[in-house]
Amino acid sequence: MQRICVLFCLLLLPLALPAGDSCVVKVHFLYGSKPKRAYRQMESDWFGGKLGGHVGIEADSNRVLNFVPDGGFHYTAHKSDFRSRFVVDDHRTFWEIFGDSAENVKQLSIHIPISAAQKRAFDSLSKAYLARTPYDYAFWGMRCGAAAYDILAQLGVLEYFPPRKTFKKIFYPKKLRKRLLKQARNANWTLQTQSGTPRRKWERD
Repeated sequence: MQRICVLFCLLLLPLALPAGDSCVVKVHFLYGSKPKRAYRQMESDWFGGKLGGHVGIEADSNRVLNFVPDGGFHYTAHKSDFRSRFVVDDHRTFWEIFGDSAENVKQLSIHIPISAAQKRAFDSLSKAYLARTPYDYAFWGMRCGAAAYDILAQLGVLEYFPPRKTFKKIFYPKKLRKRLLKQARNANWTLQTQSGTPRRKWERD
């Protein structure tokens, strides 16, 4: 019902907006990685290794919405015992989620233009998800990439799928990143990048 209401609002609100009334959301990708052999004593292992990483969405300056485990970790998603939550982090906290300095991690930020109506829908969805997580965090279930896809789909940026289908399509962050990079190149969206430390092997696009 919540998703239906959000989508309904997206259809109606643009009718009342003046032309050119737009905003931007930034989708931040922290690339997955693992230590190079020579630096295994210096660099730590990350969850997921080169197929891991993290994703968050920023619609207001220095406030990054992202999905994380909470109170443990399930291999398969539970229907009621949700060990998960949405959080809002500042930039440094978000980029340093695995313990490395923000200046040392490989980053990509995709700037996506949205309407003011979509921004209001994002704000409503964020408030609801922060108050009550909509799904469990699990290896075979929703994680950060699938959760970010879910939000962007409800804003109309991507094709919508129910959570069970979403996590199968977006099993790790790179699956979402490839889709958004393709759209970014076609639509000429702004991209911001940062190279990671040479002490780690970083995933590639």
